[in-house]
Amino acid sequence: MARPLIRLDALGPSGPYRARALRTVTDVAGTPMAELSLVPGLFVHRALAALRSAAPLTPDERAEALSRAGRAFAADEVGGVSVQEYEHAVARVAGIPVRAVRETTRTIAHAAAESYRAAHAARPQAALTDWRDPLTRRGRAVWTRRGEVLAVHAPGNHPGVQAQWLEALALGYRVAVRPSRREPFTPHRLVTALRESGFSGDQVVLLPTEHDVADELVREADLAMVYGGDEVVDRHRGDPNVLPQGPGRSKILLTGEDWRDHLDMIVDSIVHQAGVACVNATAVFVDGDPAPVAEALAARLGRLAELPPEHGDAVLPVQPEETARAFERHLVACADGAVPWHAPDGIARPLGDGSSVLYPAVHQVARGDAPQTRIELPFPCVWVAPWSPEDGIAPLRDTLALTVVSEDEHLVDRLVAEPSIGNVYVGDHPTHWTEPGSPHDGYLAEFLMRSKSVFRN
Repeated sequence: MARPLIRLDALGPSGPYRARALRTVTDVAGTPMAELSLVPGLFVHRALAALRSAAPLTPDERAEALSRAGRAFAADEVGGVSVQEYEHAVARVAGIPVRAVRETTRTIAHAAAESYRAAHAARPQAALTDWRDPLTRRGRAVWTRRGEVLAVHAPGNHPGVQAQWLEALALGYRVAVRPSRREPFTPHRLVTALRESGFSGDQVVLLPTEHDVADELVREADLAMVYGGDEVVDRHRGDPNVLPQGPGRSKILLTGEDWRDHLDMIVDSIVHQAGVACVNATAVFVDGDPAPVAEALAARLGRLAELPPEHGDAVLPVQPEETARAFERHLVACADGAVPWHAPDGIARPLGDGSSVLYPAVHQVARGDAPQTRIELPFPCVWVAPWSPEDGIAPLRDTLALTVVSEDEHLVDRLVAEPSIGNVYVGDHPTHWTEPGSPHDGYLAEFLMRSKSVFRN
């Protein structure tokens, strides 16, 4: 007997809203799992007006409500859905192994508990948080919001990215989240948990929409975070009110030491959380012959089991068979001229139910500046390239997270100073390393906040 579809209503200022326009959410095998309400532009306009007219909670109230919401998100029934039902739904729809979803559930809960502290890690040392502070009688900087309403175009590639916008709530923003229709379960559960924990409907809303209405959401909000590919980054480049979040193109550079001592870290960087995140390594640069590294990676990654995402031992992503075949064709076209080290029968491995596991791909390229080293795909796919000190840092630019295995401090100086490299991890640290309070792609509060002088009697 088929399960009833999960009902995912919009969450407006007045509560859940069942829209006339419904979108069926299917799992990786094409089986319907949920119905998502899509709201019209007028609903978005009224929701943003309600957020803008509302006052934020006090700082203490925000911190306490966020902590309660994190605990509920990870342990309780939220909106009538248990955490186990939620994790199963995410695994089946997003194709992410359920063990990775469970780990992310704990990560989101921890991020919620730490979001107030993490947000304030970006506050300038000399800036105060309240103009009433007695120090403003001498004239001091006060840290203030750049606006009142933040819109978030949430992606569906990985549930963990939902933790990022919690810092905006911690700073007093009212937040409107537009979930991805690919995986709406995580933002729906998170917004519901927040509203059950002290944030009212005029503080945080969930607004599923069609794409044209999503553009209205960005235009009408004070500030916006938008996720997508290079085309999204290019579209919003230069707009001071939009923070585009694009591909990570995270990398590893191996110099000086025996790379075999770091093989576990390299594999972990590639395949952690199924290899679908912007912090997964997509290129490995080797000072020397890259072939042994590519061979060792292919051997290690080739041992991973091909299992459905809800299986407790699954570690690889799963997609609808047609989507997986399209990725396979795209990979073949991109890899022209590269040496493949993955198995010759392709990376799309059917599971027999209409879905396919995306098998890891390892390719060796001839030059550090090969165009393939800039290609990021939504499964474990790595390009292994030669590098020499004469190449300099040019091949390593445009990188979210860069792990450097080197004792050359001058090289590290240059990498840390390079503006297009987001994070530098020196030594045996995976590219996906993070913790609350550490910048992801800079501090979010650098975008949300500003300092202004206040001098009062």
